Amino acid sequence: MRLGVIGHQGYDELPEILRTLFRVAPDLKIEPLLEQGLHEIAGKGARLEDAQQLDALVTLGGDGTLLRGARFLDGRDIPILGVNLGRLGFLTSCLSDDFEPALKNLASGDYVAQPRMALTARAISSDGEVRKQWRALNDFVLHKGGFARVVRLNVFVDGESIGTYACDGVVICTPTGSTAYSLSAGGPVVVPTVESIIITPVSPHTLAVRSLVIPADAEVTVEANETPTELLVTVDGQVGTSFVKGEKLKVRKADNPVRIIRFPGATFFERMRVKLGWGGLPDVDQP
Repeated sequence: MRLGVIGHQGYDELPEILRTLFRVAPDLKIEPLLEQGLHEIAGKGARLEDAQQLDALVTLGGDGTLLRGARFLDGRDIPILGVNLGRLGFLTSCLSDDFEPALKNLASGDYVAQPRMALTARAISSDGEVRKQWRALNDFVLHKGGFARVVRLNVFVDGESIGTYACDGVVICTPTGSTAYSLSAGGPVVVPTVESIIITPVSPHTLAVRSLVIPADAEVTVEANETPTELLVTVDGQVGTSFVKGEKLKVRKADNPVRIIRFPGATFFERMRVKLGWGGLPDVDQP
C-alpha cells in the first residue's frame, strides 16, 4: 500500500506519530510517502509528489489538515484516514492514541470509506471568463473584507432569483460542512448522507432571510450588488481570492465525492454528542 502522509507541523505529537508509522509500516506492507515538511522531520521515506501515486492518504492534525488533504486528492477515489492531533477533530477518523490499530485496520481493509459530497465553484469575471476554480469538502464563503458594513448579494438557484441578501456574507456548504461555519451562522445540521446544498446568510439584516436547503443537483449563483468594499471568496476556511462587483460565483455538486475512513462503532450522532455537546445537558446517572 502506497500511503500518502500530510500533516500540520505545529503539533508536538507529530514526530512520535511518524516514528510509529515507520516502525509498523514494514510488517503492514505500507510504503509511506511524505509531503516535504514531514519528510524533513522524519528524515526518511519517499517524497509525496502526486496524488496519483497513492492507495490511501493519512492526515495528521485536525479538521483543517484533513480538508487540505481532500483538496490535494482533487476528486480522486482515494480514502482518507484523518488522525486528530488537535481539539475538535469532527471530521477525523481516530485519535493519536489509536493510530497504530487504525493503520492495521487500514492495511487489512477493515474499515468503511464513507463517501462525502463535495462542491466545485467557479469565479466568473464580468466578461464571462472563468478566473478561478476550486473544490471544497466543507464550504465556500463569499464575505466582506475588514469594513463593518453590510454587503448586498444577489442569490440565484438554477438561474431563478431567490432574493437579494443584505448581510456580512453567505455560506454555501455541503452536509459535511453544515457543522462548520454554517452552523455558527445559524444554519441547520444536515446528516452527511443526506445529499443537499445549504445556503446560509451571515448576519442577515432582515428576519426574512434564513438558511435554505436545496437539492444536491442545483446550481447556486451569487453576484455582488452595489458593494462598497472588496469581497473575498474563502474555500474550506483556508484559501481563496478577492471578488469584485460584476463577478459571479457559481457553485454546484462536484463530480466525485471525498471518501473518509470510518471504523465500526463511530457514528455521526455519537460524534455530535461527544464533540459538539449535542443535546444541551450532560449525561447523568439515573437513581
